[in-house]
Amino acid sequence: MNNNTSTRNPYLVPFALVCSLFFLWGIANSLNGSLIRHFQFSLDLSRFQAGIVDSAFYFGYFVFAIPAGIFMRKWGYKRGILAGLTLYALGALLFYPAADLRVYGFFLFALFTIASGLAFLETAANLYVTILGDKKDAAWRINFAQSFNGISIILGPVIGSLFIFSKKEYTSEVLATMTAEQIQAAKVEEALSVQGPYLAVAAIVAAVAVLFALTKMPEIGREEEQAEGKVSIWSVFGRYRHLKLGVLAQFANVGAQATLWGYFVDFKLDFAPDKHLGIVQTIYRFTESMTPEQIAGFHASFALVLFMLGRFLGTYLMSRMEARKVLSYYTIAAVVLVAAAFFFGGFIGIVCLMFTYFCQSIMFPTIFALSTKGLPPAESKLASSLVIMAIVGGAVLPPLAGLFSQFGGMKMALLVPFLCFSYVVWFVLKGSEIKEPT
Repeated sequence: MNNNTSTRNPYLVPFALVCSLFFLWGIANSLNGSLIRHFQFSLDLSRFQAGIVDSAFYFGYFVFAIPAGIFMRKWGYKRGILAGLTLYALGALLFYPAADLRVYGFFLFALFTIASGLAFLETAANLYVTILGDKKDAAWRINFAQSFNGISIILGPVIGSLFIFSKKEYTSEVLATMTAEQIQAAKVEEALSVQGPYLAVAAIVAAVAVLFALTKMPEIGREEEQAEGKVSIWSVFGRYRHLKLGVLAQFANVGAQATLWGYFVDFKLDFAPDKHLGIVQTIYRFTESMTPEQIAGFHASFALVLFMLGRFLGTYLMSRMEARKVLSYYTIAAVVLVAAAFFFGGFIGIVCLMFTYFCQSIMFPTIFALSTKGLPPAESKLASSLVIMAIVGGAVLPPLAGLFSQFGGMKMALLVPFLCFSYVVWFVLKGSEIKEPT
């Protein structure tokens, strides 16, 4: 029976395996927010310095996205995916010695290595799912696959709260009662807490790599690519207006997302440290022994539940109306919510930011689909790498937001996502229109 199913739909098993990749990189991305907060104490970092966690991570995308596109154009999707999984597992393993040494630069190198692997995976997977079937359903397929990403990113804040964040809050008052030796021992213990979670991630990624190695993956459009011969990535970038504007939209989108996710715990502790959403208290069962950081992490986890629900709803709506129209509703709502968080602050501001996650849910995959729509196979892998390279927005914009926060509190950091989402609205409404290539 399974053989007959595979014969009827040769894309079923490859599609399922590629969906697992979306799950894997969701975990890596959502753990960064926990690390940003965690390193501020364990490694003696300022909020601005800790924000470089996102910079190192997303800079890996910038450096390796184009090499990934070139690599896959020459060697195909499967080898590109295997290369990405290898780098991902290696980066996760590097957290073990980095924690022993407590050298921030080593942690950043490990994150850079993980992101380098994800650059291969995202360049391959985001494009691959758009071509595994009917072209008119491409936006629906990529949003469906990204739903698995939405499920996995819920785990990041939970892992951070349960296995990375300390069970004890080291406030200035608590630290004042401790000796220098006790403070140092606490920081060492905090640094070592990242080893177990990242070793587990490395083992899971290695197991998925084995499954890919044993599975036959169809190379769609391979003959057409080879017939076209050599294609310059910059000629592809220059010819398509919607691709150029889409790259900038993805830069803005990921920068806004990295800012809100990376600093969410800081937003919660700054805006409403003692007031909590009732449904979050019910689901995560707060106890008196939990620190404000842990509780903020649970709120971040619930925000990611909203993210997942937003993606499921968006995927459903795209089966009934044009993807661009659905995205326009989501992006306009994101602008309104961030503006409300800025003006109201407090608990209302936190609730607005949590619902912004819902609006962000379909932005990345749909911007990707709109940016690469209408391109021939010979140019699509290179175009894909350009859109993935734009993930570097997550490296550039969070430190800028952190810098703003030092002058006017966390509220000022919201200027970054507000401007970013405003541009994405324009791209969706105007910039994504396909015009004749130049």
